[in-house]
Order: sequence, then structure tokens, then C-alpha cells
Amino acid sequence: MDTFTLNNGIDIPALGLGVFQTPPDETTAAVVSALQAGYRHIDTAAAYANERGVGDAIAASGLDRSEVFIETKIWISDYGYDQTLHSFTKSAGKLGVDQIDLLILHQALPTAFEQTIGAYRALEQLLADGKVRAIGVSNFMVEHLTRLLDETGVVPSVNQIEVHPYFQQREVQAYGAEHGILTQAWSPIGGITSYRDSERRSFDEPVILAIGEQYGKSAAQVMLRWHIQEGRQVIPKSTRPERIAENIDVFDFKLTDDELAQIDALETGVRGGPVPEAVTLAAFGRDIPDA
Repeated sequence: MDTFTLNNGIDIPALGLGVFQTPPDETTAAVVSALQAGYRHIDTAAAYANERGVGDAIAASGLDRSEVFIETKIWISDYGYDQTLHSFTKSAGKLGVDQIDLLILHQALPTAFEQTIGAYRALEQLLADGKVRAIGVSNFMVEHLTRLLDETGVVPSVNQIEVHPYFQQREVQAYGAEHGILTQAWSPIGGITSYRDSERRSFDEPVILAIGEQYGKSAAQVMLRWHIQEGRQVIPKSTRPERIAENIDVFDFKLTDDELAQIDALETGVRGGPVPEAVTLAAFGRDIPDA
């Protein structure tokens, strides 16, 4: 497994398993399959309601805790300094761990950014206390990152954003690279183009399929390789053992500069997830139960 080095010197696997929309009763089996296939990074979130399943799978794996990189996210309902400190306790309890490798804010709250700042300051305290090894954000745009850097002391290690061939967010990626923030790609193989009403599916893209034929690789494998070669960490999701194994089998080939450019050229500018301004407590707030 290749790795990326975060801005505080911590290594993160280049590829991990995401469990967004994985039902709690299926999460443990999916994570077990992933760990057996060689994954060593699992990405979950308080709002996914499946942290306990992730923790159960890791505990049952027989792997030493230090061998598995655990990432989870604070939901907007728990923003604010004290609330976020408590949210760490809730997530750690469900995961069954004392320390979380990477803890990030799930969204910016543009209409209540002071709560976002308070939440991030709590992450800084958790980092200082050794309860987390790295901190970061998710779905932050340039204006959110700029204000965060102005008002806090620790540069985020990652910004997890929607990135796939049809929506690449190059401005956000460039700002992150300039400040030492690793881009993590969610929906890296364009799964969101399959379950949302999209005119095109990345899995059917002729350019990607043609490149895959050159290497005997699937469209998903080509897209994952594209991300990794361009310096993005990826967290594909699946609950099917054969697909989980397929997605990690991307370290035995290399795309050419021309092939990377062909995939870059597929940009449509169409976002699949919610626009950041639409993320409000009124629209997306939900209770996150205790462990």
C-alpha cells in the first residue's frame, strides 16, 4: 500500500474504505472484507450511524490497533467547542478506541461559521491532548479554508471533498496544495453519478473504459489510479467483497501523462452533493446519540 504523508508527519494509506450509506448491519462485514483484502484505512462518520460496526470489525480482525488508520467526522449538530469535545467521546466510544487517527469536521456551516470555528478549536485541543493524531475538514471551499486558517492555529491535514472525473474542484485542490492540505476524494469513482439522476455515469465513460482496456483494468480501477497519481487520497465504498478487493488492486500499473490528461478533460463542473451554502442546521441537523 502506498501512503501519503500528512502535514504533521503522520502517514495515511493512499486508499481506504468508505462506509457512507452502508447500513449498520452491513458495515461490520464490509470492513472485515476490506481488512482481509489489505485495506488499513477506514473512513466513517458520526452521521453515518455505523461507527460501532466499524469498531466491531477492527476489534475482531486480530490486527493490532496501530495497524488500522481510523478516520471519522463530527456532524454539524455537534459544532461548538464543548459539543465537539463531547462528540469525540461519543465517536471514540462507538469505535471502541481511546485515540482516533484522523478527526475532521463533516461540513462547513456558512450561516453559523462561529460554531464551525469553535468546533475546529476543539479539534485543536484534542490534538494537543493526544486524543487524535491529526485533524481536518470536509466539504470546505476556499472561502471557508481561508477564514479557518485566519482564525485558528493548526492547518488542517486534509480536506475531504467530492472529486471524480466529472467534478474535480481544481481551485479547492490548488488552495489545499498551496497550504499543505491533502485532498481526500469522496465519491472518487463517481458513484454519486449512478445513484443520483445524472445524465452520464462515470462507469460507462468511453474514455475511461478505453484506458482500462490497455491495462486489463476496470473503470473504477482506472479512476482510482488517476486520483492517486495526481496526489489525492481516495476512499471508495462498496459492501461487495469482490468489488472491495478490486478497488484496492490499483498499485500494479501506472497511467501515462496523456491518459491522466484525458481524464482531466472530462470535467463538467456539475456537483453531485449539496452546495455548501445549503448546509444549515435547519436543513441537515440531526441528533447524534451517545455511545
